[in-house]
Amino acid sequence: MERVFFIIGALSAGIAVAAGAFGAHGLKGRLSSEMIAVFEVGVRYQMYHAFALLASAWAVTKWPSALVTAGGWSFVGGTVIFSGSLYLLSISGVKWLGAITPLGGLAFIAGWICLAVGVWKA
Repeated sequence: MERVFFIIGALSAGIAVAAGAFGAHGLKGRLSSEMIAVFEVGVRYQMYHAFALLASAWAVTKWPSALVTAGGWSFVGGTVIFSGSLYLLSISGVKWLGAITPLGGLAFIAGWICLAVGVWKA
């Protein structure tokens, strides 16, 4: 599991860097400043949780448990839902996508709680 989380985390960080560059250069002048800001929030949280996945990879080796593993998968799901919905919202302008963004935020929170409790109980 540690390799899976590390690989996904590293790829997610790389994608976040590419998305940030795309947002700063490719979307400039094509989207409103408000939608650029929405896109940038997605990039920021993707990068934060790429690092969280790297930490999860390490935690799985040191304190292996179902909760630590669940935390890592929650970070993966949260990134897809939270950042993905913000990317799509900003590019497409489809407003209902903003309604699913909080589900990704809940997944992030669940991931941090799972990680903390899993390490605590180990």
